[in-house]
Amino acid sequence: MGKFKVEITTTGELEALRSVQVFGPSDARRFRIGSFTIDKMVDEGTVVKQGDFICSLDKTELFGRLEDKRLELDQTRAQYEQIQLDTSLNLRQERDNILNMEYIVREQELILEQSQYEPPAIIKQNQYNLEKAKRELEQGRERYRIKTLQERARMVEIGAKLREVQAEVDQMIEVLDKFVVKAPQDGMVIYVTNRGTKVREGSQISSWNPVVATLPDLSTMQSITYVNEVDIRRVKIGQAVEIGLDAFPDKRYSGKVTKVANVGQQRPNSDAKVFEVVIRVNESDDLLRPSMTTSNAIIAEQLDNVLYIPLEAINVEHDSINYVYLKSGVKQEVMMGMTNANDVVIEKGINQGDKVYLSTPGWGENLAVKLLDELNGKRSRDRDEPRVTVDRAQGFIP
Repeated sequence: MGKFKVEITTTGELEALRSVQVFGPSDARRFRIGSFTIDKMVDEGTVVKQGDFICSLDKTELFGRLEDKRLELDQTRAQYEQIQLDTSLNLRQERDNILNMEYIVREQELILEQSQYEPPAIIKQNQYNLEKAKRELEQGRERYRIKTLQERARMVEIGAKLREVQAEVDQMIEVLDKFVVKAPQDGMVIYVTNRGTKVREGSQISSWNPVVATLPDLSTMQSITYVNEVDIRRVKIGQAVEIGLDAFPDKRYSGKVTKVANVGQQRPNSDAKVFEVVIRVNESDDLLRPSMTTSNAIIAEQLDNVLYIPLEAINVEHDSINYVYLKSGVKQEVMMGMTNANDVVIEKGINQGDKVYLSTPGWGENLAVKLLDELNGKRSRDRDEPRVTVDRAQGFIP
């Protein structure tokens, strides 16, 4: 009697439950920078704190673009100042013209006033002259208004261009700072794989996918494993798992199944279909590192307080009758229940305290099997007695 477990044993690989990707300057592509070369990078597996150095990228190409843009900025600033001076001079000239025309209007008004005793023809001529001066004054004022609008539009246009170029220069300087990549959080630096090759010092990365590394959160780990299609029906989310580390055989951890794939896949060098199973490790340990190999024992079934014996004690008659050899000299049929890799649950046929042979005794070859229907059904199992155990030296189970 005892606790009986049905375990599915697999090999897995550790990875962090949560990880953060470390990016280079993705904004660089707006300045037509297609790729970057990694100048310097910390070793894979380095544990970093938030803000620590991860890698630096080659700035040569962007520096060239920045110098070109600074030259354009200087030219645009010079144009802005020149247009500003031109505007000031042009509008001052228009204002002077208006002032002169105002003097002419007052002069013509005075001439008309003094010609009231002159012949009518002269008076009429002076009236025409005054009206002409007034009309020219209004035209001058309208011309000044239009000129002001024109000059203002020129200033707005060149000012907008100046701000645009200045903003691009500022953005380039800001992006240049991102060419030194720092850790966004605490973690361990893990190189990413790009087209089958790890991104490392000297590698090129695309500005469209500028991932230089990942930072896994080592406080919570999970084991990624694969279960054969024969056993996957017995694996369920929430099942307990016993986890071991190949690197540290004396270390044992507990876990829980958190994900079971619905679709199988073909693994390399294997003909069988397998299903991905994700197991979360309950404990946190500094020894746990990504890519470590784990041994996972998924507890698919567990029965408490049942009678079980080793599978090697079971024999099979030609007509599929399962039986055991008892120490009492009986060749007894048994009804088997759940099995695991080593043991089988016995539902009927033997009781606690019965001694079972692990191999065929000399007296048992020609002995008839005692069938279950020959039992009186009244033998009870004393659950307080010890479970059936193996005595290898005696060749039977006491």
